[in-house]
Amino acid sequence: MTTAAGLAAALPFCAAILGLAVGRKSPVAARLLAVVPLAVAAALGFWVAVRHGSGGVTEDGVELTPTGALDIGLTMRVDGLSSLVAVMVATVATLVQVYSAAYLRKDPRYSSYAALVSLFSAAMLLVVYTGDLIVLLVGWEVMGVCSYFLIGHYWETEVARAASVKAFLVTKLGDVPFLIGILVIGAGSGSFRIGEIVDNVPSSGAGWVTAGTLLMLGGVAGKSAQVPLQTWLPDAMAGPTPVSALIHAATMVAAGAYVVARLYPVFLASETTLLVLAVIAAVTMAGSALAAFAQDDLKRVLAWSTVSQLAYMTGGLAVGGRDAAVFHLLTHGAFKALLFLAAGVVIHVAASGRISAMGGLRHRAPLVFWTMTAGLAALVGVPPLSGFFSKEAVLSAAEHTALDAGHGGPPAAAGWLVLVAALLTAGLTAAYATRVWLRVFFGAEHPVTAGSTRDEDKHTGRVPAAMTWPLVVLAVPTVLLGLIGLPNSWLTSWLGDADGRPYDTAAADAGRLVQNHAYYDLAPRLGTSLGAVALLALGAGAVYALWRRDPAADPARALGPLRGPAERGFDVDRLYDAVVVRPVRVLARLTRLVDDTVVDGYVRGAAQGTWLAGGGLRRSQNGNVQVYLAGLLAGFVVLAVAVAVNA
Repeated sequence: MTTAAGLAAALPFCAAILGLAVGRKSPVAARLLAVVPLAVAAALGFWVAVRHGSGGVTEDGVELTPTGALDIGLTMRVDGLSSLVAVMVATVATLVQVYSAAYLRKDPRYSSYAALVSLFSAAMLLVVYTGDLIVLLVGWEVMGVCSYFLIGHYWETEVARAASVKAFLVTKLGDVPFLIGILVIGAGSGSFRIGEIVDNVPSSGAGWVTAGTLLMLGGVAGKSAQVPLQTWLPDAMAGPTPVSALIHAATMVAAGAYVVARLYPVFLASETTLLVLAVIAAVTMAGSALAAFAQDDLKRVLAWSTVSQLAYMTGGLAVGGRDAAVFHLLTHGAFKALLFLAAGVVIHVAASGRISAMGGLRHRAPLVFWTMTAGLAALVGVPPLSGFFSKEAVLSAAEHTALDAGHGGPPAAAGWLVLVAALLTAGLTAAYATRVWLRVFFGAEHPVTAGSTRDEDKHTGRVPAAMTWPLVVLAVPTVLLGLIGLPNSWLTSWLGDADGRPYDTAAADAGRLVQNHAYYDLAPRLGTSLGAVALLALGAGAVYALWRRDPAADPARALGPLRGPAERGFDVDRLYDAVVVRPVRVLARLTRLVDDTVVDGYVRGAAQGTWLAGGGLRRSQNGNVQVYLAGLLAGFVVLAVAVAVNA
């Protein structure tokens, strides 16, 4: 089983190498190498999940570096969490490759693009399956490098180049403390192997636990675009639309939440870390939802929506609901991939990415209308679609922590923070999703424009089948996936305890760290369900009333003076420019000045002195014998005088 998991990660990696080698010579080979290995990897992932079932943890591997202390091993760890997430990653990545084959069919750099997507997918599968934190870090960093190249795919444009650099630098800013946190946890637990780490975590916590987990939150915030490192993700929309679907739904941004879930017993041992995570989640989900409501670019709306929905996952983790967070990770992977791929078709048809340039598209693209309607409804949390069940699970976990704290898990303050922010965000999500739905598909039909910044988005006409049938495939889990949380708590039994083992009441009572074990039922609760649906209806109804009054006007005008800052992401980039970028530039200029005037001054002075000394010596060595004899005589006289004086 672990061999199959390793093959699932290795196949897209080999496809990436072969794609770079032969893809440009044969476009057909490039497309086959893009789709077939990932499809096989998805099949292997599904086989591993079915074979594993809810059978605890299977771990196997080889030692890479026998250091004598903290060894590093290429270990595959298969449990309920990794098997489910791997199926989601490989499936979405396969559909993205199929979609990309049509979307970028005229792109001269398609072969390199497809190879990078395969490498990206291999890195994420490595992160999902590995049982060693150092190997996880390798996959983590490979994802960052791939995102740099994929976001900057249209490198001819300034916006794509700037977005790729920004994504790379911001995520690396979080990766520095993430690396240090891994080293702290490895040193504290005595191992980098995930199984040994979770077994060695003291139930009462320790200094290395809090320090390591707080440092790791830097990488989590960077990869999952959480406050204060959220600004790179909306700008990453400069890349091709399928890349956006891959990054947002299946791979990069989900990695932060996944790592917390993977090391959940370690995070549970520190109330301080959980409270900080709750604050980050609460601020991120509400602020990002407001930013999504103010955007005019369709992909930026979905980008800010992703930031907000990821905060639901981190919020669920902060309140002890690991199962709820993983549940939302899975459903979000389905409906957000659907929304991004549908947005690509909408941009294809409308020849513009601006919402203000769209309208009446339900008649021109009926299939996209129905599938995107399902995706938006799942995003909002309309019952009985998947998003309703997974978001309700997070709300219920937060309510339980807020009202029933003191069981040794997360603090009540974390529960209240997440609960209030998540309910507020539910209303805001309904508002911006309804605005997109009405403005894109209803109202007056706009003439075809060329408002897109990307040449590949400027073609209209019949949509290729390879761009539409992935929408139908993704619509199925978007509608039905939420039901896995209902029957006999199947999902919680599959995921097991916080360390991946089957839940054991006796072990929990004995003090072994578990998730919020007083709440394992993912089924909706009446109180939070009614509250969320009421706020959903309020947000959607308010936007519909504004649109109905004047369909030509943008409902985002309801934000008033807040719209400008919200559209700019609350000017966090300007804050970073003032606090970080400008001081760094001043320091760089000062460093250059010191280097030029002081360091280089010494170097130039030494060179000048040597040159002058050499010039003086050269004058005495001119080949004139008379000068040499005169010098010899002068020296003899000086020596004779010196001897006579001393005598």
